[in-house]
Amino acid sequence: MLAGCTPWPAEDAARWRRLGLWEDITLWQMLEHTARRVPERIALVHGERRIAYGELLERSELLARRLVAAGLRPLDRVVMQLPNTPEFVFTFFALVRIGVIPVMALPAHRHNELGHFIRHAGARALFVPERVRDFDYRPMADELRTECPTLEQVFVAGAPLPGQSPLADLLDDASPAARAAALPEVAADEVALMLLSGGTTALPKLIPRTHNDYVLNAKAAGRVAQVDESTVFLAVLPLGHNYSLASPGILACFAVGATVVLAPGHAAETVFPLIERHRVTLVSAAVPLVTLWLNSEVPARHDLSSLKVVQNGGARLAPELRRRVRTQWGCIPQEDYGTAEGLINLVRLDAPEDLLLESSGSPVCEYDEIKVVDLEGDEVPDGEPGELLARGPYTIRGYYNAPETNAAAFTADGFYRMGDVVRKVGRYLFTEGRKKDLINRGGEKISSDEVENLILMHPAVEGCCVVAMPDPIYGEKACAFVVLHEGSALALPELCEFLLAQRIAKFKLPERLEVVERFPISPAGKILRRELRERIAATVAREGGGPGAQYRG
Repeated sequence: MLAGCTPWPAEDAARWRRLGLWEDITLWQMLEHTARRVPERIALVHGERRIAYGELLERSELLARRLVAAGLRPLDRVVMQLPNTPEFVFTFFALVRIGVIPVMALPAHRHNELGHFIRHAGARALFVPERVRDFDYRPMADELRTECPTLEQVFVAGAPLPGQSPLADLLDDASPAARAAALPEVAADEVALMLLSGGTTALPKLIPRTHNDYVLNAKAAGRVAQVDESTVFLAVLPLGHNYSLASPGILACFAVGATVVLAPGHAAETVFPLIERHRVTLVSAAVPLVTLWLNSEVPARHDLSSLKVVQNGGARLAPELRRRVRTQWGCIPQEDYGTAEGLINLVRLDAPEDLLLESSGSPVCEYDEIKVVDLEGDEVPDGEPGELLARGPYTIRGYYNAPETNAAAFTADGFYRMGDVVRKVGRYLFTEGRKKDLINRGGEKISSDEVENLILMHPAVEGCCVVAMPDPIYGEKACAFVVLHEGSALALPELCEFLLAQRIAKFKLPERLEVVERFPISPAGKILRRELRERIAATVAREGGGPGAQYRG
């Protein structure tokens, strides 16, 4: 296994194979099995493009050969930051075919995050789009290549700048020389890709997922979500998310021969015409999107009779909103709760009413081990809250090159500490919050530490504390409490401009600024974050959810 990664114990690996959980096939072989069986079936739809499984396999393999010719080798790491287009899928499968490990960055990430991923992974290449909306990724890529010694190549989906390589040329090169590059053998127990942690530390950690465990992840989630050949899955959220990629996501679809429709955006005006046109059966969404769609007039203007399931992930969907999904759209709301580190929980589609509306699901694999523990690490009785711990055939045993973090995040016997406070009833989980101070903005996780460290760089700021404040759409948004240097002044727009200049993702920007003389301090000298959260929650409630003087709603 790649150096810096923690393998499963040999006896566990042997058990997973004996039980048939680890099939010893790569993600590429999973796709290949489907494409050989149903080559004419449509795998991908994007705008007017319809790509059959045979074409998907052929073009991905051709790209794999071109990437070998470009110098990429097994176990090389690359950062992949592509939007929801066929090029994402071609590139992903080309990389895993040749054993090159993609670090799955998201389109919203910027210079600060990408530099961290490249340096930490030792990435040799970067895959970016030319532009998404108003942001041009190419100059950023050139800056990163100058700053990061390992970064040798930049591949662009679109028109490249000088010194960058156009991905289209590699995809369309069918010359004999392009087809001649030899493809390496890839082991199923090797690292296939690296996902990103939620970011409870300053920047996300890298999560190594092997072919064996990720094939199981996708297939097990797909079985519980009842993904089969008749499924038409609408991919709305970024494909680089574990949720959209394999929980069950597009990989579960490709495992069985289903069709994936790639949405160019997430507005109701985009999503619901696609559902009607392509007879979509399954959509994966998140709390902000579900809320906005339910409050839109657009869905009522479209035929939604094909829609069977709307999944929600990232943050808990309130029972009332689940009821509205069922009554307004005539489909089943399915809660999808898990972690990129492994454990995935889904509510069964035939679950009783109380579980369907209230719970966060149960593990998708019967060999997932879960337990809920108190502060001393002792298991609590069913129904009592505690921290969720998980271990199993697709839950990692350690982050990449992070021994100190691993010592805190994993128990001595291999359980991953989820950091979430839950109640367990049988195998079903009911989420209640989290231990670590992480802001969950509609499923996008914002590390208070990261944003605070950047705010403290502002010359007017003496002290800073970023906490979650309630929001009716996103669940939570970030509020920055600051103490200023004497004689200084600071407004929210100025602070946001400063943070954007530090090149962080826009979703991490604080959406309210509270200037205070001092912070509440505990006897141990720590800022009482809970007191600040309670203070801003009361302020927002008093304002009736409307915009405060410096609230960017």
